[in-house]
Amino acid sequence: MIELRGLTKHFGATAAVEDLSFTVQPGHVTGFLGPNGAGKSTTMRMILGLDRPTSGVALVNGKPYAELTNPLRQVGALLDARWVHPNRSARAHLQWMAASNGIPKSRVDEVLRLVGLSEVAGKQAGGFSLGMSQRLGLAGALLGDPQVLLFDEPVNGLDPEGIVWIRKFMQRLAAEGRTVLVSSHLLSEMAQTAEHLVVIGRGRLISDSTVGEFIERSSESTVRVRSPQLDLLRSLLTSRGLTVREDGIGEDGPALSVLGTTSDDVGRLAGENAITLYELAPQRASLEEAFMKLTGGDVQYHGEDFQEVMGGAL
Repeated sequence: MIELRGLTKHFGATAAVEDLSFTVQPGHVTGFLGPNGAGKSTTMRMILGLDRPTSGVALVNGKPYAELTNPLRQVGALLDARWVHPNRSARAHLQWMAASNGIPKSRVDEVLRLVGLSEVAGKQAGGFSLGMSQRLGLAGALLGDPQVLLFDEPVNGLDPEGIVWIRKFMQRLAAEGRTVLVSSHLLSEMAQTAEHLVVIGRGRLISDSTVGEFIERSSESTVRVRSPQLDLLRSLLTSRGLTVREDGIGEDGPALSVLGTTSDDVGRLAGENAITLYELAPQRASLEEAFMKLTGGDVQYHGEDFQEVMGGAL
């Protein structure tokens, strides 16, 4: 388990992390999200003892990382896939890590096989692609068979097959009862990987909930409806104070989006007024939409609107 209590980190006058408290439980993948500059990497570095907090504590299995005995046997981490001597082979790199924590040499070939690097184990890591480096970093994280795992952008550089593989791999690790915290900017991938989300902005906690709860809380409840009596249905809906929007004209004809209600209520209203329905479906926002709505005010760097900047040139 990972526990943060009032974790704070200031770099001079800049607050990178401010009074951050949350717990990462074992048994499921926890996604760690936030805009660029939100403090995710700094938080992970403090959990691993690489940065010292200004105040507060970060605990792994009830202890600060610095107090753990043979830490690789308790905590595995992938923060920087390129953190490896370029002239060392993949096997030599892992053997060096194993020796530092009393891990048997036999474990090295096990994790290389686990991440699919057995065939290149003798090659220099400096010649690895980013995707291969990610796999080597993952092997290092798994070397001590730890119960707590932290991954920072683990799918960077991986092809689609590799992304699916690492998603299922992290889920399998969590299913074994391990604590898995993963930071990623690929929200669509995180929606398929994580069960729980911790979201921060400008170093402060924004949300700590399941993926479903986060989306539901951060998005409007809408219902899509199609009918041959759309004008009558629109009139009935608006007369009850509901907001109704056009939902485009597709291959199946025009549709309406009704805000702030449920498909049961819309269906009941249509039935009471003998209105035929072709489609009646609740609409759920994507994780990207919910994330943008909840964190929009906490984005540190904003680009200019493309149309405003390029309008004169187009």
